[in-house]
Amino acid sequence: MPALTGRALVAAMCLGQVGNLLPHVVVPAIMAQHLMPLWDLSAAQAGLMASAYAFGYMLAVPLLTTLTDRIDARRVLMVGSTSSGVATALFGLVADGLWSATLIWGLAGIGFAGAYMPGLKALADRLAGGDASRSITLYTGSFSIGVGLSFLVSQLVADGAGWRAAFYVTSAGPFIMVGVCLWLAQCKPAPAHCFELYGMRTWVVAFWTFVVAQSDDSAFVGPITVSVIVTLLSLPASVLGNEAALRFGRHRAITAVMVASAAIALAIGLNVGSSPLLLLALVLIYGFTIPADSGALTSGTTASATPAYRGATLALHSTVGFGLSALGGWGAGVALDAAGGPGQPAGWSALFALLAAGVLFGPIALRWSRQGHVIAS
Repeated sequence: MPALTGRALVAAMCLGQVGNLLPHVVVPAIMAQHLMPLWDLSAAQAGLMASAYAFGYMLAVPLLTTLTDRIDARRVLMVGSTSSGVATALFGLVADGLWSATLIWGLAGIGFAGAYMPGLKALADRLAGGDASRSITLYTGSFSIGVGLSFLVSQLVADGAGWRAAFYVTSAGPFIMVGVCLWLAQCKPAPAHCFELYGMRTWVVAFWTFVVAQSDDSAFVGPITVSVIVTLLSLPASVLGNEAALRFGRHRAITAVMVASAAIALAIGLNVGSSPLLLLALVLIYGFTIPADSGALTSGTTASATPAYRGATLALHSTVGFGLSALGGWGAGVALDAAGGPGQPAGWSALFALLAAGVLFGPIALRWSRQGHVIAS
């Protein structure tokens, strides 16, 4: 069986990643309408449950991604993808409350830790020499397609066949990547904004459910449509953000995106009681600005890493990112509860204010890293 190379390799890895992401947001997608009322969960408890995925990822990714510096990333990718699919199906089979759901969803996050960055490493190790920035950005950009499908499939299946069926159906996705791995050539390794993104992805369905409930049927679209559109905007945003970084410089482009994203978050928070049309426009713009820096950040990290330690570098990159992701989903739920809960405009204003504050730490970190680089050089 001939090994995948060139464009076929990039396309297959993007397809496999979409499959791996099919379970990715099934919990946030259905929790407001199904799990929270069923298990009588507060916003903070639901945020904790949804964030368990990112917590599990954060704990496992340093080991699993660094391991790809010692063994072929393809092997880690196959095991991680299989584990992700099995854990997702297990949620549908046995989860019956906050703690069992949180534990199993954390295990699913551990599985994804063996799939996402090891998948990026498997791709980077097999790309031809030269600037691989655009190929890597396509891989990271396909993240949005997978998450968009996850929102869409999860909600449609849960509404039509029950919430447990949503886990059974989405659990099949990661096995697409297992099939792709069988077509990858063996490769011996060389010797040796996420807080805001996941805060929004965890709560976008619940927020738009609130908007619809407050709108007296004047909302043009429902939560399913909004969550899918917002997520799919990530692909063009990531690609265009990376192109801007290549043209204007990474630090300048990423800083501009983060500041714009914080401004939009504040605008949403200040207008939660406004017309659904205005809120829809703001949410769609927000859906574009949040991930616009992701391709530039990930491709820049991959390109600048020493090849022999690329796995360890990506492990650190991903650990920090998903650590902030876990805090984003849970912290947003805490802010929502503290300001009155999901049924109160003040709660959503507090949530978006927290997300805006979180992303503004990004430009500070970039400035610090640039000064450190100048001092070190």
